[in-house]
Amino acid sequence: MLRVAVPNKGSLAEPAADMLRESGYRQRSDPRELVLHDPGNDTEFFFLRPRDIATYVGSGELDVGITGRDLLLDSGAPAEEILQLGFGESTFRFAAKPGSAATVADFAGKRVATSYGGLLATYFADRGVAAEVVRLDGAVETAVRLGVADVVADVVSTGATLRSQGLEVFGEPILRSEAVLVRREGSEEQAAVEVLRRRLLGVITARHYVMLDYDVPATLVDRACAITPGLESPTVSHLQNRDWFAVRAMVPRSSTNAVMDELYDLGARAILVTDITACRL
Repeated sequence: MLRVAVPNKGSLAEPAADMLRESGYRQRSDPRELVLHDPGNDTEFFFLRPRDIATYVGSGELDVGITGRDLLLDSGAPAEEILQLGFGESTFRFAAKPGSAATVADFAGKRVATSYGGLLATYFADRGVAAEVVRLDGAVETAVRLGVADVVADVVSTGATLRSQGLEVFGEPILRSEAVLVRREGSEEQAAVEVLRRRLLGVITARHYVMLDYDVPATLVDRACAITPGLESPTVSHLQNRDWFAVRAMVPRSSTNAVMDELYDLGARAILVTDITACRL
């Protein structure tokens, strides 16, 4: 039986559950459930704190898990990322009072507050910077104002919360994070893990592409296919009217309308777009 760790709460929980459902796995209806058996897929889901998932997977108690890249690296657990899941994006950045620091070298001898102590300690060690890591559990925005630290390192989206505390974000990101599928380092390949990874990848691909169908005159097929090359190549077939062809191809969702406009201007007609719910490539 495949044992999977899933976020119990927080910003990763609902998107992870949605992706697993779209991948054909049963998910809980009661948020109080901590263990869920999916007999149809011979899989058991364990709903855990996102911060603990890498530890459970790294220990070998669970086969795979979904967590954030930042939490994986912060844990120091012997677990590795095997698939980026495309949600839960965040940026880990430094912030300080304006003019107090400009580069990582300026942190020498200073106190840096963060709730990601392991990740930050490794970051400084890799760069030979002797900074003191002040580990806090939860929000760190007020650490400088309260005199606990000189700099903070935190997850940043707009930076508005940090600015409200008189801090400004500076320097390059420490880490760009997102939800990832992880397994124990050096673990043997499992068929069930590969099925899960392939299903999740199919959902990710389906979310980024649509299926485009259209009719085009025979004299314009080559030019139309250049606009919609598909993945390997488009599907092209004769219509009953032998002067026209039907073409089907996957196109990036983000460029759908621009592609439709280009095809229509070329002379294609009956242009239809269909959502893809899942796929295997």
